[in-house]
Amino acid sequence: MKTLIVYYSLEGNTEYTAQQIAETMGADLLCLKPVKAYPTGKVSKFVWGGKSAVMSETPELKPYSCDAAAYDCIVFGFPVWASTIAPPLRTFIRSQDLKGKRIAAFACQTAAGADKAFVKLKGELGLDALEAELTLLDPKTKPNPENEQKIRDFCAALKG
Repeated sequence: MKTLIVYYSLEGNTEYTAQQIAETMGADLLCLKPVKAYPTGKVSKFVWGGKSAVMSETPELKPYSCDAAAYDCIVFGFPVWASTIAPPLRTFIRSQDLKGKRIAAFACQTAAGADKAFVKLKGELGLDALEAELTLLDPKTKPNPENEQKIRDFCAALKG
């Protein structure tokens, strides 16, 4: 099974997790980068990122080379913003034909909201369920030994 991990990362937690999953599964990585970067300041990232997420914006992405049709499984990774997915994922999803693909997702959050974000992701994809879901609390900035096992379990669910 050929797997692609499509992710957006603002502070590195999602990228860190995407790399671990890719290494475990032998998957390819696609990092989405908006043309206009989101601010990283303490307050501004919540104001602009949160507004963008709540308004279901679809920011223009920097060009990337990817043929989603070449993959059997797509894994989406995102930071949770205002209990929803990061807007660059929405842009990608709306530009691709993902019918017939196995779809899974992981979310990195600071507090809560991943459960609602997964519901919104499924709605965006037109799915009732994902193959697997994984939620981690700031895995790069707040390492937890349990995260390695959670990642292995997530990958095993996709391989099985």
